[in-house]
Amino acid sequence: MAQRPYIVGNWKMNGTRAMLPEARAIDRAAQRHMKVEVAVAPPYTLIHAVHREAEQIGVGAQDCSPDPDGAHTGDISASMLADAGAKFVILGHSERRQAYGETSEQVNAKAVAALEVGIRVIICCGEPLDVREAGKAEDYVAKQLQASLPAIEDAGEKVTVAYEPIWAIGTGKTATNDDIAAMHAMIRELLNKRYGEDQSADVRILYGGSVKPENAAEILGTAEVGGALVGGASLTADSFMGIALAASETEEG
Repeated sequence: MAQRPYIVGNWKMNGTRAMLPEARAIDRAAQRHMKVEVAVAPPYTLIHAVHREAEQIGVGAQDCSPDPDGAHTGDISASMLADAGAKFVILGHSERRQAYGETSEQVNAKAVAALEVGIRVIICCGEPLDVREAGKAEDYVAKQLQASLPAIEDAGEKVTVAYEPIWAIGTGKTATNDDIAAMHAMIRELLNKRYGEDQSADVRILYGGSVKPENAAEILGTAEVGGALVGGASLTADSFMGIALAASETEEG
């Protein structure tokens, strides 16, 4: 059975305890849209606080260390995230890959570490504009995913993939529906080969990149789009739940 649409908010480096009312508002609204799974990934400092407020939404993290413990100043392990209440972690976001030079092999190691302590993973992938314009986007993303995806059983319960074309993140640009459909179809085929069709069927493929209430219904209605990874529009309950509402209406339709 196909899983519910998954709408995940990535707060990035935004938010203090003053954001908790927004988290509560998102949680209350999510209780009215049970056909959609809603989650937020606040900064580390708010994971525990948001987890305590949440009755309906999932709470996760934006990254984790591949190491379980030790002399790694500034890092946070997957077990620490689990202790704070995180149920999932976003890994391989383009901002991590570009700004910190993270490789797909490192993303894979982080995924293994998270899964070992029972945290689900959202594996991000996406191409820069020059690769898209060169007509090599699918090959680029396939190579990223093949190296990033962990080799596990029960992938449908543990893994989500988020396709975010780098040139569409925070720019106001979005890929065309045809581009999104083609990329998601390629990702589905790759998942089928990696995990088998039975497990792959429940691995949701999210789209991210300037998703907002105004374009959410069209994007979420595209073939193989199982939800959205939302950045700036997830910082307020009104805009974020507008996207969740579009997902709910798409599901009902």
